[in-house]
Amino acid sequence: METTGLRQRLLNDFQRNFPLTPRPYADLAERLGVTEDEMLDALRQLTEERIISRVGAIFPPNTVGVSLLAALALPQEQLGAVADWITALPEVNHNYEREHRFNLWFVVTASDAVHLERVLERIEAHAGYSVLRLPLLEEFHIDLGFPLDFARPA
Repeated sequence: METTGLRQRLLNDFQRNFPLTPRPYADLAERLGVTEDEMLDALRQLTEERIISRVGAIFPPNTVGVSLLAALALPQEQLGAVADWITALPEVNHNYEREHRFNLWFVVTASDAVHLERVLERIEAHAGYSVLRLPLLEEFHIDLGFPLDFARPA
């Protein structure tokens, strides 16, 4: 399988039902008809190119540890640097820019409330701005899977 096809299948076919086995990457490779090394190399490329940031489970909010939606209101010239720094934190699942006074939104997950608050305080100290804390009051199911197409317009 050529590299682009393999990468697209990895991104599209395994957003759900990732194998929970002793050797999940070997199982994925077998299903895709490639070697485990080829499959791991494709994942490594996707990570290095920042197409994906991680491969891992998603659990319902606050069933394993605690989590919180948070936001920062940042000057536009600081947004990129602060977003990159926040993305590198292991407790941050994802972040995204919004067209709003609070222009950087992110989800923080930690083992307990004390750890979560320490992470938020670190972010505030680094950014120089207060974090808006938005605790979960009502749960909504949002399907985070979506089809990806590597084809580029002509």
